[in-house]
Amino acid sequence: MQKRATFDPRQKSVLTLLKKVRPFQELNDDELSIIAGILRKEQYEKNEIVVRQGESGSSVYIVINGEFSLSIMDRQVTSFRSGDSFGEIALIDAHPRMGSVYATRSSALFSLDGKDLNDEKRVPASVSKKIYLGFARMISSYLREGSTLYDDMDVLLVQDGGCAPGYNPVTAFITEYLTKQGSEVFIAAEGFKSLVSNLSRDYRYLVHNQDSYKKIEHIPGVIFSPPLREARGANFRSERFPEFVQPGIQKTAAANIIQRKVKILIGIGGNGTFAGINALSKLLPKSVKTYFIPVTIDSDISGSDCIGEYTGVEVGAEKIRCYMADSRTHNRIYMIEMMGRRGGFHALYSCLGAGAHLAVLPSSNYDLKALCQALGKRKDGVIVVAEGYKAEIRAKKKYKGNAAEFFRDELIAAGLKTEQRIVCEGYSRDVRGAAPNNLDIMLAQRMARKLLHLINTGKNRQMPAVLSGKEYAISFDKIVTDNTVTSELASLANRLLKL
Repeated sequence: MQKRATFDPRQKSVLTLLKKVRPFQELNDDELSIIAGILRKEQYEKNEIVVRQGESGSSVYIVINGEFSLSIMDRQVTSFRSGDSFGEIALIDAHPRMGSVYATRSSALFSLDGKDLNDEKRVPASVSKKIYLGFARMISSYLREGSTLYDDMDVLLVQDGGCAPGYNPVTAFITEYLTKQGSEVFIAAEGFKSLVSNLSRDYRYLVHNQDSYKKIEHIPGVIFSPPLREARGANFRSERFPEFVQPGIQKTAAANIIQRKVKILIGIGGNGTFAGINALSKLLPKSVKTYFIPVTIDSDISGSDCIGEYTGVEVGAEKIRCYMADSRTHNRIYMIEMMGRRGGFHALYSCLGAGAHLAVLPSSNYDLKALCQALGKRKDGVIVVAEGYKAEIRAKKKYKGNAAEFFRDELIAAGLKTEQRIVCEGYSRDVRGAAPNNLDIMLAQRMARKLLHLINTGKNRQMPAVLSGKEYAISFDKIVTDNTVTSELASLANRLLKL
């Protein structure tokens, strides 16, 4: 049990100890003697608690001898020894204690109560001002240098690639399921870029339990995860990081992951994100398990439904319907560029859902003269052109327009004659920020649950997959990232020519 102990504040050893404390280093001996006069000496046996997480307090503590340990959320974060101080934030504001501190062996410390420090009868205002400034500098240096909270990360999530509906929901469900079984979940603030930078501010701590969050919400980087379940976009990613393809940069990231003691690494994204996680998995020891969750509007991971594709098609089809209504009203022909760099999934399925007149995919090879004749007879029409249509040819020609404009120019060169106004619309990125619909939220839950099973059964380098209602897993070595669409399905999106 904690015991109060007597001491002589005039002892040289007391002043020598106080000079080690960073906020006191600008005080002269007379000022240090004033501070020594308001200190209380306390002794603790092994495992005795000094401060408890979530409780309020107004004292700062200075270690005399022995050792004290700080734990946050029942997790040992750092230790304090002679000359170290802790509890500084309590002097500045009334936030609950961010963690618990206990003695790891028989130890002693001085306590300095904020009430005594503010008593001008005992401490001149000029002295207390110096001390407050010293502690303020110390706290701000913690923020600059980072928190030891991120020195030992149990589970680390990495989002990267183009934004898509579903990044946030699957992050929330992974956090919920893993924390309920005792794991701690962290996330890179800016995808692969953060793994390379590797400062503490490059990471966030995800908390699912509300009571736990309230105790540590004031700590920089702590995020309450449940609101992410229905949130738009991707809160923790970079606008791609092309430099990550370099082997040297990948090795740096792998070394940083090992340094942070990561046990489970989970990539979330599309084909580019998978390439990065796959490369990292080959550089990490077998003790670090790696997994991947497919989140991509254009369904560019084969063998599974991808989180985000359902919302993408729903929003894409609705956009097309609006163009179709306008084309009928004003007798126009719209050519709309939509997502679809390789297979053209998004462009095709959006076209089919809306009932547009033609889908032009990266693999399409239509009879342009026959299309010219069909369009010449129409008063209206909507053609969906995937962004990847003849991308290599456009690049070689240094064509400056979009895919829809290129297809229009091809038709004109093939003899297109129509009295209708042809309007080409470039790819609109607003679909990336759409609110995830129920199907994608459900898919996120299923992927997170399957991931939990893979982790608990000791699997490594695996991707949860859901296809035709069935849940299974795909090994990294068997993942195909060039998802294609069948010609039979593509033919359904041709309402201008005979099937």
